[in-house]
Amino acid sequence: MGLLNKFFNQTRKPEGFLGKVMLSGMNGGGHASLADFGMANLPKTGINRIAELGCGGGRNIDALLKKYDKAFVTGVDYSPLSVEKAIAFNKKNADRCEIRQGDVSKLDLEKGKFDLATAFETVYFWPGLKDCFRNVFDVLKEGGYFLVVNESDGKDESGKKFEKIIDGMKVYTSEEIGEALKEAGFKEVKAFCHDKKPWIAVLAQK
Repeated sequence: MGLLNKFFNQTRKPEGFLGKVMLSGMNGGGHASLADFGMANLPKTGINRIAELGCGGGRNIDALLKKYDKAFVTGVDYSPLSVEKAIAFNKKNADRCEIRQGDVSKLDLEKGKFDLATAFETVYFWPGLKDCFRNVFDVLKEGGYFLVVNESDGKDESGKKFEKIIDGMKVYTSEEIGEALKEAGFKEVKAFCHDKKPWIAVLAQK
């Protein structure tokens, strides 16, 4: 595997030097703009406990705490390096967040306690979309929200290209995500598309 391929494969589970470079990129630039596009579709009030799933370098934990100034965020990531980076990035938020290693396919969070769960640029790698979505469903309160944000709408050529390069990656259309959410038990599902880029945000309510 060439160096470029090795770098892009850090997207799934960042490790070592290349993982640190990847996580630094996730905390800025286009990734931040993408996350902000998705967050713009969230409710303005009523959010107190948040689960940020696949929290990466931790930038979006900080953004969610700024958006909801009374909220507490639990960040979860599969990669120990991501957890380390997210904790360091949110040192100033230590009293309003906790960050732990975890696997969404075996989500170890309290059932029925969260007002919001978010997943930015991560469901590409979730094993068994419906089953993982059901795990998210279970930790949400009745009426709670789940936001999925992806850079690829599952139809753009760039997304399909990376799907071939990155091990275990699967790009989804908003329709496929919506169907899996409904199969997992979510009642209300809305999809939002960027007007110039293949970015999608899918917001579901329990």
